[in-house]
Amino acid sequence: MKKSFVRRVLLVVALLGIILSLGCAMDQPGETAAEGHRRHKRVFRINNSGLMSDLDTFFLTDKPSTLTDKRLP
Repeated sequence: MKKSFVRRVLLVVALLGIILSLGCAMDQPGETAAEGHRRHKRVFRINNSGLMSDLDTFFLTDKPSTLTDKRLP
């Protein structure tokens, strides 16, 4: 009974250590919080512009219209 409890506690502590170490791995060494925030904003902006470009291509709005504004007789 006591052995299984100790194993469970060690397993939980090990899992928490892994989760916390993975969470800290997201930051770059020597990077301040403001620099990380700017990097995240820049990556989001680049990804968003790529997505919008793909959507424009899909909906055929990336090229000017070839329709004329003149009436034909």
